[in-house]
Amino acid sequence: MANSLRVLMSGGFGGAYDRLLPEFERTSGIKVTTGSGASQGNGPHTIAAQLARGVPADIVIMSREGLAELTAANRIAAGTIVDLASVPLGVAVRAGAAKPDVSTVDAFKAMVLEAGTVAVPGSTSGIWLKTELFPRLGIADGINVTMTPRGSDASGMVAAGDADLAVMPVSEILAAPGVDHAGAIPPEIQMVQVFAAAIVAGSQAIDEAKRLIEFLSSPRASETIRRSGMEPLATAK
Repeated sequence: MANSLRVLMSGGFGGAYDRLLPEFERTSGIKVTTGSGASQGNGPHTIAAQLARGVPADIVIMSREGLAELTAANRIAAGTIVDLASVPLGVAVRAGAAKPDVSTVDAFKAMVLEAGTVAVPGSTSGIWLKTELFPRLGIADGINVTMTPRGSDASGMVAAGDADLAVMPVSEILAAPGVDHAGAIPPEIQMVQVFAAAIVAGSQAIDEAKRLIEFLSSPRASETIRRSGMEPLATAK
């Protein structure tokens, strides 16, 4: 039996994962090496790009949208996808700044139109915001949107004062330094992302990978997931 695992994951599940991993390593005796990448996008550091150039991984944890692309590319072992948690989009502002009203669609539109720069991740949520939501609201041409490689870059811009706000998964906002969560965007325009784990095709550590996924989807992980701003799901697909 192998005593190590390699994980590639996107930021959405990161807050919960960072708190849960030490317990898994301690109770299982399995050492986990974790790399990061975006669930979707065109950059060299997306999970898909890393796998394509041979970065070793046994498990990926990422958005369902990104997993669909990897599955289509035969990168995922059949029958191994497990939904871990869902998370809505929220608004990040600089720590200590006044929190804008994000409770209605009109308030959200006014907020982003008044902002000098709006940062969004260059992954699943940011792609949806820039290509679908902002055009649907009729504000795509009236706002200055900066798409960053990762969610941590978007929150980092806000923390540094280089962006007035960021729209991104709540779980990433709560885990980011230097920013506060102003609230989730209204249900009428909300995108709730599902983050899931799956075993990478060709992994030589199938049993160990299954143990980690079972741990992350177990009841003992649920409260930690909730505290990270997500809702546990844990249903095999």
